[in-house]
Amino acid sequence: MKKIYLHGAKEQIARHNTIRDINKQIVLNYVRARAPISRAEIARETSLQRSTVSAIVDDLQLEGLIEEIGTGDSTGGRKPTMLQLKTGTPVAIGIDVTPRTTTIALADLAGNILTKTDFPTSPDIKRMNRQILARVSRYANKYKDHDLEVGLSVPGVADQSTGRVLYVPYFQWSDWNIGSQIEQKTGLPVAIDNDANAVALAELWFGTDEIRTTRNLIEVMIAEGIGTGIIIDGEVYRGQNGAAGEFGHMFVGDNAPVTCSCGRRDCWEAHASEKAVISQYFTNIHARQGVNNIDEFIARAEKGDARAKQILKNTATYIGIGISNLIIGFSPQAVVVSGSIVKVWDLIKDEIFELAQRSIRHELSATAIVPSALGDHPTILGSISLVLARKFASAN
Repeated sequence: MKKIYLHGAKEQIARHNTIRDINKQIVLNYVRARAPISRAEIARETSLQRSTVSAIVDDLQLEGLIEEIGTGDSTGGRKPTMLQLKTGTPVAIGIDVTPRTTTIALADLAGNILTKTDFPTSPDIKRMNRQILARVSRYANKYKDHDLEVGLSVPGVADQSTGRVLYVPYFQWSDWNIGSQIEQKTGLPVAIDNDANAVALAELWFGTDEIRTTRNLIEVMIAEGIGTGIIIDGEVYRGQNGAAGEFGHMFVGDNAPVTCSCGRRDCWEAHASEKAVISQYFTNIHARQGVNNIDEFIARAEKGDARAKQILKNTATYIGIGISNLIIGFSPQAVVVSGSIVKVWDLIKDEIFELAQRSIRHELSATAIVPSALGDHPTILGSISLVLARKFASAN
């Protein structure tokens, strides 16, 4: 039997240490992970009494968390009624702030995005406050009868315990209190985290089967910068004030093609981020035409542009150096690489694997290094996951 992990549930169980609350979490998470599933299957796999499962299912239906979706195959008796998470009903507002674009999405309990809007991220923090508050307020007013919560992912240091964004290096923002502003204007609870942490959490909710059941992993998010999210024993490790995982600033070599957001040219970010890739391509003046972002660069590489392919291989070497350091330090079961660059995984994986192999103690199990399955925009799923983790940990 595959074990179901209650991501984010530890603290909640400590606060609501009752058997019924815990059983309710277990049933809801089984429906999430195994749907479509019947009451009898839940009882059999959890060893709960069928009457207990039925009572909990009735409660979860009344709360609008799960729904019946018809009957399954009979094993000799009456056909079982199958269950799944309630879909189509908004429960989460995800806010994803990146250096270039901010996306605000409405999602249901299964993480399906029902609608979304985006706008250019402004360096003017007051303008950002107005834009975010206006859009979140519209969702909150339109769905005021729904149990909405807000998740916000940012490219910087965020302290979950206080709900404050402490620092966003790209814009030099400090002590951004956007979370409390949202709560004051809408009354909705807000969960805030670093974007890489949020994506690491999203891997546990929406990744491949193998990754969803991995207890120790590191997410390497390659974007304008490089972020790392650390999962230890199935939980996001944030460190003091949420500042853990800033490995984009570790030393990997001198004379990088760009300056890191911290101002140095020896950081991992300065050698292996999207901006480093584009900068190398632009050293050839003739390459500027038609390449304005990483996706256009990748399209060139996929069409066989020799210069683009060589830059990708050079970049993969630095990605591999950084991953090698992470494996030495943490010995995770898996390292998941996300970002647009994984679209050309076949072009870069050999260099990454070669460098990572140098860090492996051969008497130990090798760390799996895999591309993310979250798609082109994993950070919006990350912001939604911040809400879902709280909801599934607090079913009571």
